[in-house]
Amino acid sequence: ISGPDVTPSPMPCSPLVEANGFVFLAGQVGNRPGVAGAVPGGIEAETRQMLDNVGRLLKAADLDFSYVVQSTVYLVEFSDFAAMNAVYREFFPTDPPTRATVGVTALAADFRIEIVCVAARR
Repeated sequence: ISGPDVTPSPMPCSPLVEANGFVFLAGQVGNRPGVAGAVPGGIEAETRQMLDNVGRLLKAADLDFSYVVQSTVYLVEFSDFAAMNAVYREFFPTDPPTRATVGVTALAADFRIEIVCVAARR
């Protein structure tokens, strides 16, 4: 899937791929497209930007958050769980996807959170 909202990854991976009606999004972090590093403002701002990035990629595939069926969230500080969860609920207010939240020791650069999503066409 390509388009003006799909920025090629500097990593050896595609930002999103569609296969058999599923759209797989590569790990998204809380940076503004084309800008290195996490947005300022703490875990809430970083989570919101991360999910805005997910929404931008979903839109490129002609989807929205209601099509997401599974997500995995990686948190460097598990004490950020409640704050992350509050922002996450804004993007998935009803019928949220399945989710695993995993505590990790580090993520690339200075990011505190990353998400991987799978969406399914209806």
